[in-house]
Amino acid sequence: MRPSLFAADRDDSSKRVTPLEGRRDGARPIGGAWRWLGMSGEVLGTGGLARRSLLRRYPVAAIVGAVGAINVITDYHGEPRYGLAAPILWEVSSGLTVLLFLWIPWLASRVAPVMAQPRRRLLVHIPAALLFSLAHVAGFVVLRKLVYRLVGAHYDFGPPLPNFLYEFAKDAFSYALIVAAFAWTDHLVRQWAKGEPPGPAQTFDIRDGAKVTRVRLDQVLAIASAGNYVEFVLKDGRRLLMRSPLSTLESELGSRGFLRTHRSWLVNAREMTALKPEGSGDYTIELGNLTAPLSRRFPEALAKLRGG
Repeated sequence: MRPSLFAADRDDSSKRVTPLEGRRDGARPIGGAWRWLGMSGEVLGTGGLARRSLLRRYPVAAIVGAVGAINVITDYHGEPRYGLAAPILWEVSSGLTVLLFLWIPWLASRVAPVMAQPRRRLLVHIPAALLFSLAHVAGFVVLRKLVYRLVGAHYDFGPPLPNFLYEFAKDAFSYALIVAAFAWTDHLVRQWAKGEPPGPAQTFDIRDGAKVTRVRLDQVLAIASAGNYVEFVLKDGRRLLMRSPLSTLESELGSRGFLRTHRSWLVNAREMTALKPEGSGDYTIELGNLTAPLSRRFPEALAKLRGG
């Protein structure tokens, strides 16, 4: 008697398990939880992804695993003669290949997003869906054959064309869910980015004695030294004083887009509109209606401003 992990082989050594083998009630053993929808469990797994790029793989893997576990339990109780090993192998091999080839719908959704022209979407997504299904079917068939061979059993996919068409019908629906999930996730991320409130790194408190004026840093054009004070020049024309060395503000705001261009000036590099040479290596920086000097003694600032 040859060794096998599969209950069907123990019942009849001449029996070969195929993916479309029918049951007494006519249902296919593809996962009881989704059998009434006519699809296998991996569809929900890929359709349930909710994060972008590679980060999607983690929740997708969790969902695929959960649905696969449900399908294994349902298959085992619905048809005990298969045992646990065969349903586990079917679900794991299918789920792994779905995760492995998620890059196909992801790439297609980048080339032809949902807002693209219908003709472009059809030209991109129809071949991509076919490729995704071919890769999925070939992947799980190879995995199943390898495992069956290791235990001395035989896996037969059955008639290639009708069985592939059956799998393609499920995979096409899976593909559409994946693309829709990618589009919805991108939409949520864009909405979140638009609605993100200004954080502490985007504002600065200008203190003048007991008075505190909080300004957005993108409203500050430049900061000029004025004796023991510094003067904040704002876009709205205000000039606010604060008692502080310019070097202290350089240390605090240097990582937030401000450059020391002169011993008496810090400028907001993001607000530069023009850079004009003045001879001898010096420049004039235009920041809207404001001009500030750029000394030749600050070559690093010049390099950063030229590089954008």
